[in-house]
Amino acid sequence: MIIAYEPIWSIGTGIVPSNNYLDQIYTKLKKFLREKYKVNSPILIYGGSVTPDNVATLGENSLISGFLIGGASLKSKSFIEIIKNYFR
Repeated sequence: MIIAYEPIWSIGTGIVPSNNYLDQIYTKLKKFLREKYKVNSPILIYGGSVTPDNVATLGENSLISGFLIGGASLKSKSFIEIIKNYFR
């Protein structure tokens, strides 16, 4: 199971939650999926405003398994920078 998460208050604003906030939410999501649906290893990706400037910080979060890149994927230069910055 793969779930993309972005807080409703963040959608379309460019505001990215802290890793601490995401830790809390993703921990609760994993627990819920494990207890309610017996999903032992859900893949949780961040579905918000991923940019070249914030991807490295988001990538430090061990609970995030990947990203659903929105508008930044429409600009090849920005998309490539996201990939480069993630793997630095």
